[in-house]
Amino acid sequence: MNIIETNRLTKTYGDFTAVSGIDLHIPKGKVYGFLGPNGAGKSTTMKMLLGLLRPTGGSFTMDGKQYPEDRMEILREVGSLIEAPAFYGNLTGEENLEILRRILGLPKSDLAEALEIVGLTQFRLRLAKNYSLGMKQRLGLAGALIGKPPILILDEPTNGLDPVGIHEIRTLIRSLPERYGCTVLVSSHLLSEIELMADTIGILNHGHLLFEGTLDQLQWNAASLGYPTDNLEEMFLALIDGDNRKRGAIQ
Repeated sequence: MNIIETNRLTKTYGDFTAVSGIDLHIPKGKVYGFLGPNGAGKSTTMKMLLGLLRPTGGSFTMDGKQYPEDRMEILREVGSLIEAPAFYGNLTGEENLEILRRILGLPKSDLAEALEIVGLTQFRLRLAKNYSLGMKQRLGLAGALIGKPPILILDEPTNGLDPVGIHEIRTLIRSLPERYGCTVLVSSHLLSEIELMADTIGILNHGHLLFEGTLDQLQWNAASLGYPTDNLEEMFLALIDGDNRKRGAIQ
């Protein structure tokens, strides 16, 4: 069963097409890795799913709800971390989450649980401006997780982290579907991390969906095209390079 489906989802800016008629199928209770080079359309797609950008064409459903008719109901079911998380530096981590908790009308227990999930309970009274980069990312994840929404949309959640921080965030994301039954749509440039955390992947290039499926299916697909199949990074680069050559982007 798919919890998110898009139908010919498109976003254009004048003559430029950022996302071109993509059909995504994101299975419920899984981690879906969303991949593509810079400018491929990943962030644009995620922002459309969050209602931050209006699609130029096509449609999508989330948990059986149709956009734009059910926009507010959709937003109530989604937690997100898009780009760098923003906080009030002179408030503590707990106070920053308290603002969000009140806006969402959630019980206090949800705040404490979100801090516990991301491992920030012992640092909850520290000012956010004194958090390390990894702690800020975890606080951003806590904000996405508060209330345990059934859908999480995370754009580059390990951005700027050291190897220990990357490992912590990856382990956390990998555990979420089993612990809370949620679905995670996550983008990352760290292909080795996506390889370790994702059940299904989608690969975008120039706004077009080149591939969607499991890693085993990608390996089979790559092998059938004569591409290397040793790891996700090699398969990804070969697929993108092949598509660019078809488009004449590389002479």
